[in-house]
Amino acid sequence: MGGVFSGSLALIADAIHNLSDAAALAITLIARRIARQPADSNHTYGHGRAEMIGAFFNLSWLIFIGLFLIVEAVDRLLDPQLVKGWTVVIIGGIALAVDVVTAMLTFAMARHSMNIRAAFIHNLSDALASVGVIVGGTLIILKGWLFVDAIVTLVIAGYILVHAGFEIPRAVHILMQGVPEDIELADVTDAMLAVPGVHDIHHVHIWHIDEHRRSLESHVVVDPVDMDRMEEIKAAIKKLLAERFAIGHSTLEFEYPGRGEGLGAAARED
Repeated sequence: MGGVFSGSLALIADAIHNLSDAAALAITLIARRIARQPADSNHTYGHGRAEMIGAFFNLSWLIFIGLFLIVEAVDRLLDPQLVKGWTVVIIGGIALAVDVVTAMLTFAMARHSMNIRAAFIHNLSDALASVGVIVGGTLIILKGWLFVDAIVTLVIAGYILVHAGFEIPRAVHILMQGVPEDIELADVTDAMLAVPGVHDIHHVHIWHIDEHRRSLESHVVVDPVDMDRMEEIKAAIKKLLAERFAIGHSTLEFEYPGRGEGLGAAARED
């Protein structure tokens, strides 16, 4: 309402972004509650990926908002409108106070959760947008530069797109069961091959269960003479995976050389 009354596109942009934050926080809360539900017969890995879905939705919405604001800002640059600077500054100041408090509430948990981090980016970009709105309103009051309103809007949109564009590929990577970014598949295979008694490794699959848990499954080939050491070899591999690659859940199937049929799945470790 303040943006419409003052004629400020930047203030309207800030308002739309703040409104999207309210929705983002609601989605974040719902996703976090779902993620905390224990595993069941239909979701044997639990519900941890609900937070990834929440983060993906929020980040996608941010990208849409950013593109929308760019289109509106370009239109305003081509056709400048009268802007009431004092109204922009006052309402922008109120918005900034709210944005700072909200960002502080999500800051601590943002370091450990992509879902919360998406909400924090919403809040932080809102705070910076409010600063831009205040600066823009001040320049309109002092200099009469109406074009500043559209420039501030472009800066807000650019900031939104940069941060959303940086975060969303990781969310997609996890949802697509990609190999964790800090792991090279060849390094894991080589490390497993170095365990005494391991003859070969194949059918190696590594993926994220959720943002913090990783899983691996693999076929492990051992010589028949080492079959009585299978439990020892299994324990050594699992310890290696957990300590060096932070893979806490692994499923290993043991085979003889040259045989496609496994000797049975090894123990699973959560």
